[in-house]
Amino acid sequence: MTIVALLGCAVGIVLALTGAGGGILAVPLLVFGVGLTVADAGPIGLLAVALAASLGAVMGLRSGTVRYKAALLVAAAGVVCSPLGLWLAQRMPNRPLTAIFAVVLMYVAVRAWQRARCAEGAPPPRATPPPCRLDLARGKINWTAPCARALCCSGLVAGGLSGLLGVGGGFVMVPALQRFTDLGTQSVLATSLAVIALVSMSGVAASAASGHLQWAIALPFALGALAGMGGGRLLAARLPAARLQQGFALVSALVAVAMLVRALG
Repeated sequence: MTIVALLGCAVGIVLALTGAGGGILAVPLLVFGVGLTVADAGPIGLLAVALAASLGAVMGLRSGTVRYKAALLVAAAGVVCSPLGLWLAQRMPNRPLTAIFAVVLMYVAVRAWQRARCAEGAPPPRATPPPCRLDLARGKINWTAPCARALCCSGLVAGGLSGLLGVGGGFVMVPALQRFTDLGTQSVLATSLAVIALVSMSGVAASAASGHLQWAIALPFALGALAGMGGGRLLAARLPAARLQQGFALVSALVAVAMLVRALG
């Protein structure tokens, strides 16, 4: 199981260097490194991402950057769709599921490249105010029907993809919170991690209950991810964020092409 722990360590490093969305590489590593199908690799990747995201969420709660009401609302919507995605994954043939994963991973690569370019210059101004706005006097979000609806829809998408593909959903939640709220960057990331932790844990629990979680692979992989995250955090402080995102984008694009070739081959 040494190779599994090393693969998990690689995922942890990527998570630390690039943020929650980096966990999407867990499934491809298990597919190519261990020979699992996407459906079998998904719950294992979810466990690793859930543990890493939980660590980040606890740190965010301690620093006061997690908007816990928003996180609970989004996670509640995500938990509804996560078992449905898991049910579909276990009944879908591996080739089309691999192709879907490749398309999603390519989308993540494009988003990461765009974020890297934004990090190098000023972000574009908003055309219209977001539906969820922070009341600076109270330090809380002003809850309205459009705000709740936008966050719930984001949670449904993140939860469905979480169960279907074994991804945490950070690539959905971070852009959604940036688009639908006026929270600061640290608050967006911390709240996203809280959502990912809750939704991923529900997917892991559903997978374990249905007997689709291979613990012999999942445990060393998850422990390796935690160890890699600890080391990756030390490395992240010494590297420019824009270059890290560009490197992640290029690696993700190459892996997406490889998975698409595997699906069509």
